[in-house]
Amino acid sequence: MNRIVEIIEYLMTIQIIDILIAVAIILFFRIFSSAMSYIIVRMFKITTKNSKKIKESAFYQPLKAFFIILGFYIAALFLKSPLNISNEVMLVITRVFEIISVIVFAKGLAQSFTPKSTLVQKIKNRTDGNVEDSMFDFMLKVIRVIIYIITGFIVITLLGVNLNGLVAGLGIGGVIVTLAAQDTAKNLFGGLVIFLDKPFIVGDWIQMDNYEGTVEDITFRSTRVRTFENSLVNIPNSIISNSSIINWSKMEKRRYRTHLCIQIDTPLEKLEKFKARVEEMLQKREGIYDESIIVKFDEINDNGINVLVCSYTDSIDYPSYIAEKENINYKIMKILREENIELAYDTKTVYVKN
Repeated sequence: MNRIVEIIEYLMTIQIIDILIAVAIILFFRIFSSAMSYIIVRMFKITTKNSKKIKESAFYQPLKAFFIILGFYIAALFLKSPLNISNEVMLVITRVFEIISVIVFAKGLAQSFTPKSTLVQKIKNRTDGNVEDSMFDFMLKVIRVIIYIITGFIVITLLGVNLNGLVAGLGIGGVIVTLAAQDTAKNLFGGLVIFLDKPFIVGDWIQMDNYEGTVEDITFRSTRVRTFENSLVNIPNSIISNSSIINWSKMEKRRYRTHLCIQIDTPLEKLEKFKARVEEMLQKREGIYDESIIVKFDEINDNGINVLVCSYTDSIDYPSYIAEKENINYKIMKILREENIELAYDTKTVYVKN
């Protein structure tokens, strides 16, 4: 009897030692996960000596998580014999380890294709600014989506699901999904058209049939526009791709144009002098394109002489354009007063018959 008790105690002692060793394995990988991740990332970043940049790498945190998970998996393998863990349980543990490893690797790969990642910055610098930021962000989103889709299929395969049957099932329900997702598909293709055609980019001031404002973001489904009332509008890409768009940010110059109706009895000498002074004033102004200046006796109407004043200015944004327009109007009014020229008004003479 005493012999049996001694054997049981001995076996328990062995199991406790094995469990302690397994715990030590987990702690080892937990403690040294940062150092091992740092070494691996450093191996692929030979030219980088800045430890902060290495730790900011897309794969640093995923590798750290992988080594912690690896510690648990090795500990489970070590305890298989001492604890008599069945093959079925070990198969489940192995599958879980493989799935988590795939997800961790996919996360690191996806983080490598974010706008702030070092890899993307290097690729962007090599394009010499030929690709707009919005187009670049859209391409990165597509790459990340593809990575996660492939990861999903790998995980499904590891779970033992037959992809052939899954694809057949998707084929049966594909018609329903396609019909339900017609608008989404239109928006996706509309977003693709926007990026390929490039009628505008993030930051541009655009105007459509019912919307006007600054583009804040372009996604797969919609484009976000900040209106001048400071409200945010999400416009489906399918609507944008089928609409006429005015991109005010692409203006190289902006037109100033006004008609002055001068009294019909104004002497022609005064009219010629007035025209010459207005043209001279516009030529002296900075930001006015001299070759675009037009000051002409346009037409004679019922109220008086119509003078057209037209020119282009480099004041493109609306506030500066309005300020420039106001300054020109003040100058014209000053010349009118100095030349003692009166503007005509819409008048009518009524004859009353007795």
